[in-house]
Amino acid sequence: MDPYGIMMGLILVLTPIICWAFTAHKPAMRVPMKRWLQVFHDQRYYLHAMGYIVIIKWKSITDALNEPIKLRTGHWTQAVYSLEGNFTQHVQEFFLNDTLTSFLNFHYLFIYLFLIYVTTVYFAYTGDRDMTDKVALNYLLIYALAVPYYLFFNVEVTSSWIPGMESLLYHEGWYSVFYATHDPLDNAVPSLHVAIPFGILMLNYLHVRENGGTLREWRHFRYHMFVLLNTVLFIFTILYLGIHWFIDIPLGMLIGGVGALFIHHLQPRLRNDYGSFFKGFTSKKIRQHLLVEGIVALLLLTTILMAVQYQETHVDERISYQLGPDDSRFEIIQKFEPGMNVHSNITNLDDSITMEVVVLMVDIAPPAMENGSIDWSIVKSIGEVQYVPPQSTLGVVIDSPMVFHYIMMHNPSQNSTGDVIQVRVLNDYHQDLMGEAIALSLASLWMTGFVINRIRRLKKYNRKFYDSTPSHLWEQE
Repeated sequence: MDPYGIMMGLILVLTPIICWAFTAHKPAMRVPMKRWLQVFHDQRYYLHAMGYIVIIKWKSITDALNEPIKLRTGHWTQAVYSLEGNFTQHVQEFFLNDTLTSFLNFHYLFIYLFLIYVTTVYFAYTGDRDMTDKVALNYLLIYALAVPYYLFFNVEVTSSWIPGMESLLYHEGWYSVFYATHDPLDNAVPSLHVAIPFGILMLNYLHVRENGGTLREWRHFRYHMFVLLNTVLFIFTILYLGIHWFIDIPLGMLIGGVGALFIHHLQPRLRNDYGSFFKGFTSKKIRQHLLVEGIVALLLLTTILMAVQYQETHVDERISYQLGPDDSRFEIIQKFEPGMNVHSNITNLDDSITMEVVVLMVDIAPPAMENGSIDWSIVKSIGEVQYVPPQSTLGVVIDSPMVFHYIMMHNPSQNSTGDVIQVRVLNDYHQDLMGEAIALSLASLWMTGFVINRIRRLKKYNRKFYDSTPSHLWEQE
């Protein structure tokens, strides 16, 4: 069964179970079935469904920009590795187990996506309008916050960089096809598997504190703990499977926290709980917002441009992959329109070992990827092997449109220690999309500025950071 079929099965089977199980202690929480359509219409929950469609499109646009601009933006994996070393590899090796791997692969993909969806349904089912709004916005806006970091501060997944580390998810049968076609493998920082569920937890906390209660007394406490337990499991999973670095965890929490604060303070205005959306707007207040939030956004934009300039001037020092003895890795070439092509230069930076390279369409590669590893003998049987001598560059032109390709690389050394090949891969998509990438990032820069400005103003007026009352009300007190 394909991933979409499995996801639909989970939705159909688990949604009623989750909603029933977490309301069994208090059935009065449930919205009666005869009122579902009325509530869906009256609370405008159709907008929430549209929001999920928007984020799918937003992600598609972001992913389409990621690879074409990477020639200029490079990546920061080497800097992260210099801080962390092989920590995640040690985690993987200590817990390595086939059954655990299969379970966590399933949990990482399907339970993560299901949790995002079912949380919105759960709060709607229990008649909690405000939390339904907030968790629906959580997915959309936290992804939007992460966009500039994915586009301009690329970090490769741990299993692409740490020699000898197994890629337990990305080299696993049809999982490999799904992720190759839907998820760039250099979007490691920050981890949305941490940011999004942490955002839900933070929204729960902010909501309860503002209403003067505690989480333990809250009627949704059981569901809160369900999200918390899954978040802890996600944190372990991203380290174990060879996906994220440890630093992705606190950075994911930071993005999730900023997103939750933005949503918590914006939602009352979106719902017009205190009058019209623009009530209280004055020329003075607008100028103040533009000044403070504009300065924050400008500082962040300057940081982005400086990072791009640094990567462009150090392109000849760039290292894309590290292959230990008998390691195999791949670079993903995303699909492109008819009449276009991609020029790839694969440079073997080693002084003594000849590297092997095979270019394959993604769809035909799964037989070579089972049990978290690439079987190079199968790769060689389904594709033409090209050899890259030490200190040499192989140039390839990929001109088959509308399909994803792998550039697979292999270190043939059988030496159990040492013999790590460093590789540089530069792909030219012949597209200048830097302007579009910056434009797509502006929303994130403004949201960050808004949160900083909001917290500053709340502190100025001696109000709690979780007070979501529109400022025109408390400025009059």
